[in-house]
Amino acid sequence: MMRVKRFASFELTVTVTRVEVVLMQQLLSNSESLRSAMIKDQIMARGIQDKNVLESMQKIPRELFVSAECRAQAYQDKALPVGPGQTISQPFIVAYMSQMLMLSPGQRVLEIGTGTGYQTAILSRMGAQVFTIELDDQLLRAAQQRLNALGLADGVMFRSGDGTKLFNDLAPFDRIIVTAGSQELPEELVGQLMCGGLMLIPVGRGKTQMMLRIRLRDGVRVEQPLMACRFVPLV
Repeated sequence: MMRVKRFASFELTVTVTRVEVVLMQQLLSNSESLRSAMIKDQIMARGIQDKNVLESMQKIPRELFVSAECRAQAYQDKALPVGPGQTISQPFIVAYMSQMLMLSPGQRVLEIGTGTGYQTAILSRMGAQVFTIELDDQLLRAAQQRLNALGLADGVMFRSGDGTKLFNDLAPFDRIIVTAGSQELPEELVGQLMCGGLMLIPVGRGKTQMMLRIRLRDGVRVEQPLMACRFVPLV
C-alpha cells in the first residue's frame, strides 16, 4: 500500500502495510504526549535540566527525522538506523550533548554530521546559528527540507563534504559538536574553535568511545572526559 504523508511543506512517500499505517496514525496523533513522556522518563530522569534543551525537544517532532519503517519507534530510548552506516542518536544523547555545549542564543555552532537533521533542529530551536556538514549529500538535502518545513532553517547553513575543512572560511566558532566517533582528536577542528570556546566529540578506537569536552582557556586546551558512548565512525 502506498501512502503519501504530508508534514508542513514537504512530503514523504513510503510503502507501508495496513498495520504500519495504524501505528503511524497513532504516533502522529499522540506525538506531543509521547514527547512529554520521553522528556520526563528518558531525559529529566537522567539529570538533564537545561530549560532551553527541554523546551526545544518538546517542540521538535522526532518522528519526522527517522525512517518510515522506524517511525513507530521514534520516541523509544535507543538509536535508530536512518540509512547505510547512519543512525539517529537516542533522545538522551541528543539532550546530553545539547546541555553539555552550555549554549547561549546567538552563538555560532559548527556541527559535524547533520544526519537527518534532528540535532541540527534542536540547536536551531535553542537559538544557535548553526553551520552543519554532512558527507552524504542526499541525507543533507532531506535534512534541509525538514528544517525548512519546521521554520528552523533560516539560522542554519548547510554544506556537504569533508567535515574537518568545509567551514574553514567561517571559523572560528563558539561551539563545535561532532556526532560521529573519531579515532583521535582532529587538530583541524580544534583549530577552528574560538578562544574561550567549547567542543564536544566522541573519541576512541574501539566500538565504544569517550565523549570529550574540549575547552580553550587563555590559549590552553583543557580536555574533560564526560561519558562512554557509541557512535558511528567519523569519515
